[in-house]
Amino acid sequence: MATAVISTVVVFTAIGLAVVNSPGWPSVREAFLNGEIFRASFPDIARAFVLNIKIFLVAEAVILVFALAIAVLRSLPGPVFFPIRAIAIIYTDVFRGVPTILVVTMLALGVPGLQLTGIPVSAVFWAAVGLILVYSAYVAEVYRAGIESVHPSQEAAARSLGLSRLQTLRYVIVPQAVRRVIPPLLNDFIGLQKDTALVAFAGPVEALRQAGIDEAANFNFTPYVCTAVLFLALTIPLTRTTDWLIARDRRRRAASGVA
Repeated sequence: MATAVISTVVVFTAIGLAVVNSPGWPSVREAFLNGEIFRASFPDIARAFVLNIKIFLVAEAVILVFALAIAVLRSLPGPVFFPIRAIAIIYTDVFRGVPTILVVTMLALGVPGLQLTGIPVSAVFWAAVGLILVYSAYVAEVYRAGIESVHPSQEAAARSLGLSRLQTLRYVIVPQAVRRVIPPLLNDFIGLQKDTALVAFAGPVEALRQAGIDEAANFNFTPYVCTAVLFLALTIPLTRTTDWLIARDRRRRAASGVA
């Protein structure tokens, strides 16, 4: 442990010294680490960051339900459910294959341009829909992996007790599957929080867009560093929570194996 700590400190110290002693460091420091501009831009960017958080929270709640429905539909057995499984497969393949920025931009700019009666015209709304569609495809696959990890004997036991297929899914398979996939789900939601910055390309003023406004006003890139700090302040706790849940699940499985 001591050797690892010392070697890490030495490596990062060497990197830091190499950076600060480089010929271009003064200009880079002025362009990216200007303390005065950081303090001046932080309040506006923090207020804009609230929109990122709102999009993240709403999208996460919808994704959890929508993705689970897709995973369950794709897991339905028998030839009679083949069309439903095919639709679920096409959905996941399409939205996992198209870059998220394209989906967000096309929906946020394209759908309001249709000027359909009764359809929301808010770019924020459609950008959030784009994130939901893309991440639901990824999360559905995580759910499906959890469903398939439940041993078939669990379903057989439930059916032998008189539960229907839907009751077995609801009371036996899905609860076990969801408990097993919580850590990877949190990893996906960490990515979702970062990808809320893609909303900026559709026009709404969130943290990244506000940083661009401040950068253009000051001819300095420090506002982008300010935005990065805000994202880190949110994603690092989520990352540590994910690590803790993974470690707890590993200990639980090890204890069950010993028992």
